[in-house]
Amino acid sequence: MRKGFFIAIFMMVGTLYAVELPRDVMSEKYWSFWNDEVQAQIDANIEKYRKADAEITLQNVKPGTEVAVVQETSDFKFGANIFLFGQLDTPEKNKAYADMYGDLFNAATVAFYWKTLEPEPGKIRFTADSPYSYRRPPTDPVVEYCERRGLDIHGHAIIYGIRVWGHPTWMPNDRKAMEPLFENHVHQLAQRYEGRIHQWDVVNECIDQANRGIMPDDYTYKTFKWAEKYFPASVRLSSNECDMAWGPNRRYVEIVRDLRDRGAKVDLMGVQSHIFDPQGCQRIADGADVRTPAKNLAVLDTMSEAGLPIHISEVTVSAPSDDEKGRQIQAIVARNLYRIWFSHPSVVRITWWNAMDGGAAPGEPCISGLLTTAGEKKPVYYALEELIHHTWRTQFVQKATEPDMTLKFRGFKGNYRVTWTDAEGKTQSRTFPVR
Repeated sequence: MRKGFFIAIFMMVGTLYAVELPRDVMSEKYWSFWNDEVQAQIDANIEKYRKADAEITLQNVKPGTEVAVVQETSDFKFGANIFLFGQLDTPEKNKAYADMYGDLFNAATVAFYWKTLEPEPGKIRFTADSPYSYRRPPTDPVVEYCERRGLDIHGHAIIYGIRVWGHPTWMPNDRKAMEPLFENHVHQLAQRYEGRIHQWDVVNECIDQANRGIMPDDYTYKTFKWAEKYFPASVRLSSNECDMAWGPNRRYVEIVRDLRDRGAKVDLMGVQSHIFDPQGCQRIADGADVRTPAKNLAVLDTMSEAGLPIHISEVTVSAPSDDEKGRQIQAIVARNLYRIWFSHPSVVRITWWNAMDGGAAPGEPCISGLLTTAGEKKPVYYALEELIHHTWRTQFVQKATEPDMTLKFRGFKGNYRVTWTDAEGKTQSRTFPVR
């Protein structure tokens, strides 16, 4: 690591760009947590857990020509919520926002909050002509766009454990009357989307049930069982819960273990990481003992005791100020967090929450996006792009020395394409996985 700064380098339209992230916008105390030894261990774990050995044999290769190996997709899922799809005030902003999903990200989280999805009984906002609702676009057009871009789609959420935020206003106050409505809701979503949505938060934020209001008895377990009943087996079913700022949460692990012990299909665990307070991000930059490598690993190690993959499902890193220094701090904090999460063997997916400044829910920070309110890319966008599409992608070119050759390499897990020229001068290619 350079003493004065680091540079994130990326390619765009054939041109080399760089974004400078000065070290001195962070305190020495911050760098004492994220020191060279920690960074080296992160790199070692990424090499160990995110790569695999590969071997491919090619025949009839023209000696002296170049054999190119390019990673086309990554097994790891990087995404963001796509709650502002089509809701911005100019076509240019809508395009800049939508382009992130497919250009930067290979996954997206689509809003399925029941409260706004079905504001009146039976009037479900699936189609493009549905009434407007802020940050809750009609679901069909969003899903169709994500499919066109080849994204892994995450539905959030079938049931939200906080009644006042998650349930339609017409929901009855009788837990027995609520239960068939819950089951029917699960069934309707499964009928409409079947396997098109690859993963669902089945129940969101269920730990503090005593303060959730009236809910059906044992609703978390029952909702998972209904989801298992109605969705195809290929659809991944997830819980989504506590913020990493709470520290290791064994109660969450116990809840998930209990669900699985009772036969519920729980495929992965979601955990959130919100730095909502802009001054909270500044305190991190100043060296506060929060969100450190050790504390991140303690949470992830505890969650791993449930024996499931982990989705870091809601990521907020609010810039401490809406100026260049604040944006640089945001980028450095996010870059280091993504690196340590990516290095942990249980983590399989990371989802940024509000991807555009000004696009957060009421009461949440407005400068936590990857894009400005004008749709311009911030340093944090470039920092993540450098990691996702360059540092954590494998590609190389090797000279062919003989007609039959075997390529051996260690690469990031995903799908690859190898291209070469055969003895007759024709271009050939093959795809193959590395896992």
